[in-house]
Amino acid sequence: MSQYSVLLVDDEEEVYQVIMKKLDWENLGFHIAGYAKNGVEALEMAEEMQIDVVMTDIKMPYMDGLTLCKKLKELYQKIKVIIFSGFDEFEYAKEAIKAEVEEYILKPIDANELGEVFTRIKINLDKELDEKRNIDKLREYYLESLPVLQENFYTSLVDGRIPEDVIEKYARSYQIELAGPYYVITVLHISVTNSQEENMDPFLLAVAVKQLAEEQLAEIYDSRITTYLGDIIVITQLPDESITRYTDVMDKFCKMAKRVCKAQVTAGIGHVCNALSQLQLSYQGAKNAVSYRVLYGNTRAISIGEMDPQENADIPWEEPYIYKILKKIKMGEEEPLQEAIQEFIRQLSGSKMSLQKYRILIMELITEIFRFGANNQLNLENIFGEDNDVYTQAMQLESPEALKQWLNDNCLKMQRQVVHERQDTTKSFVTKAMEYVKEHYADQDLGIEQICSYLNVSAAYFSTVFKKETGKTFINYLTEYRMEQALDLLLTKNEKTYIIADKVGYSDPNYFSYVFKKQFGMSPSKYKTSKMEQN
Repeated sequence: MSQYSVLLVDDEEEVYQVIMKKLDWENLGFHIAGYAKNGVEALEMAEEMQIDVVMTDIKMPYMDGLTLCKKLKELYQKIKVIIFSGFDEFEYAKEAIKAEVEEYILKPIDANELGEVFTRIKINLDKELDEKRNIDKLREYYLESLPVLQENFYTSLVDGRIPEDVIEKYARSYQIELAGPYYVITVLHISVTNSQEENMDPFLLAVAVKQLAEEQLAEIYDSRITTYLGDIIVITQLPDESITRYTDVMDKFCKMAKRVCKAQVTAGIGHVCNALSQLQLSYQGAKNAVSYRVLYGNTRAISIGEMDPQENADIPWEEPYIYKILKKIKMGEEEPLQEAIQEFIRQLSGSKMSLQKYRILIMELITEIFRFGANNQLNLENIFGEDNDVYTQAMQLESPEALKQWLNDNCLKMQRQVVHERQDTTKSFVTKAMEYVKEHYADQDLGIEQICSYLNVSAAYFSTVFKKETGKTFINYLTEYRMEQALDLLLTKNEKTYIIADKVGYSDPNYFSYVFKKQFGMSPSKYKTSKMEQN
């Protein structure tokens, strides 16, 4: 049986002590997670705990029950709120609480009535929990989301953002079958400015061309068609490496698009590949093919293999492996990085490449490493040395094993710098928040919303990072800092309590005294008297 947590809120301790004793909470499926003496304290506790039900009085100092209910519903939509009130408060509260709370109960609270209320709430909570776990509903949601997931898969695939070892896993999860055995990417680029349909919205024009492509190409070649960065991307499966017939089909399609959609379409065809992990390179070739329209015109298909034979050569095996090494550097885990380097060296050893091509490979490797370092603000002098010629270093290595060791040593140094930079960024983020508190703690409106606006981050991310770095919630940190300043003012300045309260960000002197007593165990005046007596 699921156990749900309850937070009791009342400014009179004897009230919630009585409530705690009225029911057999465990048998009802609940446990008392805690109790608060006012709405402000209840909100702080709700932030720190996973609360399912809040039972609160209406009349309380600092924040009444109705305001608490409103704020809880804004922050935690699924939370259940029960309000109990005296008879004289009932009429004015009735309409206000109908839409906000689960139940309202009149004082004095009857044990049987309270038990029935929590029984009903337990049924509702169980129902909501069952719905979350309901496989059919999850499957229905998954199927509804599937088209979006598939679109994202295709664009991530052509952009090289899916690691090779999980491509098949994602394809199965998204119910995508791309058996090949060969693949080619085609970029359908619409020259909007040259469109014969000048008054047509460019977006609608792209929709029309995409729909035509789905009608004409999906069935013939079992093509997958999506939009990406303003172009239409066609992922086509081929029975062999020949591209001639496919190019003719795409050429006819461009002419059809002009006739049917009134659109000037260039079909840039990339190189053929035999693995889904190589589609990124086919995509790059297709984009390059589109650029040749300035020489050959649009409304036609352009194959990169015809325009630039070098582009149609065997796909260089090394690029995906180099990018994989760089990705593992960024992930921050040593073992996967070493495995990626080992995989690269294994491929290199079996490639039988010429000495000239090996030198070109090393140049490309060094270039990509330095580009990665620059993009991630790494200090490469600390890694490779201030005056050393890195290319010469790598070229003087006399075996694949020596290259492997060189890569391991230097890439691990880069990885440690990346991790360190990331940690520094997080610490800087928290430091900025702390400095902001020091400068603005007297601001009565200072809270998570204001600090997140200043830092330009979400409240959820900020709360997680701040607590991870400091061990405290932001509200707790702010309260403790304000109390430290209040203590200093109390002991060093002869100020009235209400003046101190205002100076440390509290508009209500009574609430300031309440928080002070909660922090130090006695009121401000008693604390000052005790310190004077000690001295």
